[in-house]
Amino acid sequence: MNISKARYPSALGSVILLLTALVACDAGGGNEGGGNEGGGGSASAPGSPAVHRPSGGTPAEPAAGPLGGYDPPIEITTVRNLSDIVENNVLGVLKDEKFEDNRWSRLYADRLGIRIKYNWVVKGNETSDPYVQKMNVMLASGDLPDIIPVNATQLKQLADTDEIEDMTDLYARYASPELKKILSEEGDGPFDAATFGGRLMAIPQTGSSIEQAQFVWIRTDWLDRLGLLPPKTMDDVLAISKAFTERDPDGNGQRDTYGLAVTKDLWGGSMGLEGFAAGYGAYPNIWQEDATGKLVYGSVQPEMKQALLALQGMYKNGELDEEFGVKEGTKVSEVVANGKIGMEYGQQWNSIWPLQLNKNADPNAQWRAFPIVSASGDPARVPLKFSTTKFFAVRKGAEHPEAVIKLFNMHIEKNWGKTQENDYYYAPPDAESVWQLSLVQPAPTKKNLELFRTLDEVRRTGDKPKLTGEALAVQQKLDAYASGSKAGFALWGWERIYGPEGAEGGRRSIR
Repeated sequence: MNISKARYPSALGSVILLLTALVACDAGGGNEGGGNEGGGGSASAPGSPAVHRPSGGTPAEPAAGPLGGYDPPIEITTVRNLSDIVENNVLGVLKDEKFEDNRWSRLYADRLGIRIKYNWVVKGNETSDPYVQKMNVMLASGDLPDIIPVNATQLKQLADTDEIEDMTDLYARYASPELKKILSEEGDGPFDAATFGGRLMAIPQTGSSIEQAQFVWIRTDWLDRLGLLPPKTMDDVLAISKAFTERDPDGNGQRDTYGLAVTKDLWGGSMGLEGFAAGYGAYPNIWQEDATGKLVYGSVQPEMKQALLALQGMYKNGELDEEFGVKEGTKVSEVVANGKIGMEYGQQWNSIWPLQLNKNADPNAQWRAFPIVSASGDPARVPLKFSTTKFFAVRKGAEHPEAVIKLFNMHIEKNWGKTQENDYYYAPPDAESVWQLSLVQPAPTKKNLELFRTLDEVRRTGDKPKLTGEALAVQQKLDAYASGSKAGFALWGWERIYGPEGAEGGRRSIR
């Protein structure tokens, strides 16, 4: 069974808890659907048909329909973070596109008549200290933009102080059938989290619980060089980590490699420790039922001490970077890129970042995602946390509170709808994760798993006409990588997700 729909406390509290436990241990003993195109001028993508916005509209009366545009155009303000992936893997390779002016912002302006203005942009992840601090200062000041991207705690604060619009009737009126379907795929939980006093106070950007499943990514070229096999138990994981540290897997004659990558944040989709802890039956930061049905906190259960003791032993033996406690993911990724780490726990996309960095620096490096394992050797219980952590609220008094819903509709339409241009707006051949340029990023819950199944079936049957939309776009990436071209080499990360040995295929083992 899966550990799912769990509640998570603040990251800072989790870090303090784990670091305290480590010290204590040391001291004690050693996406599909379509929509009705209703708005806009010409599209940004090549070959897009022009869709003309009806004349005579006013800012107070958006054109009818989920995708109806504004005439004259409107401007909405918001705030945002700029992640390393977007800065390097998207904008770093695209020509004539910037964070504030790109194919998604142009699409929203041309088709919907919505121009997006950022009051501020902070580099880093949404959980990084600079972004969190900037958000907290903004919320405390009351100087809010029109659209406010918030977490659950911040949403409650805004709802309690009556600073945001009631979205209940607007969502019912403006959300497309496809959007309603996709946002409901994980049940009522996301909407319950955004509902106060029976009223929907924000649009939840639902995530996919299954896509947050952890794998253990291992350098298989190091396994081969040292004559090791993939792990079947946690003892195997520890043995591999020890060998990667002590047996000179990079062949330079020095002890300068680490067994396992860890960041100062400890938890997360890349280089986090949830999958490691789960190997000992421990589920930090999760409220779970014990054998009697009582709700208990996973971070303080006996199993957690086993995981911490194992990590302590690895740290003492030099298998963890001694400076991991002060390094964010970007800093640890530099160590990965330099070929000094052989194993990390993370989600299916980790081959695109940070592991592609290592492949770029060393073409002989090879990584593969394996299912997480348990101490007993039985199938591990995979922690799947509640996946909706971001909500889009609208400042009370904003002139067009429905505009954010139209953005959601368009994102779904252009990626998985009847007029989709997935190979341009989602992950085109010349860049990765272009969808992250969009302000809002809803997606079908099981799209990646279903995509892998389609690609796998075509590999078995040769029935390529089945490849359409996103499946066709990804297959083109796989073909480019298989061609051996220089451009194709940069798509290795995609092959590690969707190829015959891809991470998505490992989901068959999740229970």
